[in-house]
Amino acid sequence: MPYRGLRASTVLLHTVLIIGACIMALPFVWMVLSSLKDLSQVFVVPPKWIPDPFVWSNYKDSLTALPFGRAYLNSFYINVIVVVSQLVTCSMAAYAFAKISFPFREPLFILFLATMMVPGQVTIIPLYLIMKNIGWLDTHLAIIVPSALLNAFGVFLLRQFFRGIPKEMEEAAIVDGANRWTIYARIMLPLIKPALSALGIFTFLGMWNNFFNPLIFLSSTDKFTVPMMLNLYRGMYSTDWTLMMAGASIALIPVLIVYIIGQKYIIEGVTLSGIKG
Repeated sequence: MPYRGLRASTVLLHTVLIIGACIMALPFVWMVLSSLKDLSQVFVVPPKWIPDPFVWSNYKDSLTALPFGRAYLNSFYINVIVVVSQLVTCSMAAYAFAKISFPFREPLFILFLATMMVPGQVTIIPLYLIMKNIGWLDTHLAIIVPSALLNAFGVFLLRQFFRGIPKEMEEAAIVDGANRWTIYARIMLPLIKPALSALGIFTFLGMWNNFFNPLIFLSSTDKFTVPMMLNLYRGMYSTDWTLMMAGASIALIPVLIVYIIGQKYIIEGVTLSGIKG
């Protein structure tokens, strides 16, 4: 009887999860199918899910109507720089907060975490004025530098991992003559690879989908990122939904690849950060 009850609960749980997954996948399916429709078929009532005919040229037109390739390149190199920079800065700050004793360490860490409760819209005006004064408006530096220098969530995530590393490993390295930098770079970082992978994936997904900051700081089309370029399909009086859906489907490919490859690292990183320390 207990096994039968366990099996029934497992079947029920998986049924609920499958239904929920199907519901969440519907917008994605609608987007892909709409990208293959003629414009007159997108908002037909009742909805017509299967395109008739399949308009494959929408993908070609979405890439040629606007400089989408340039936007892809912009988003890619901005993401690479920000991800690498955040992994370096967050890991160094997390190591200091977790393993180095200095005055007011805990109050400073709490204050650092408090920045997560401040919405970005609150700080965007002073940040805009700073970028204007140093001449970084309409440059990618205005997108890269603020994101690369500060990520309170990343510091918190990596600190939890550092705190889970036995202190004896650090003491043994000190006895062998290792300095702080050697301990951090050659001992600590290899031990937190799951957390670094998870943080890198989170950062990539967040930056790839970032629309708000480029909207504020960028004005030249050749500097636009993918979300900004997609927004150009929306006209003042009409919107070419088929080209927008095709462009959105293309823009989703890197996100899907990164998530599929790094899914296990996300789960492992978040799970272990919650049980350590």
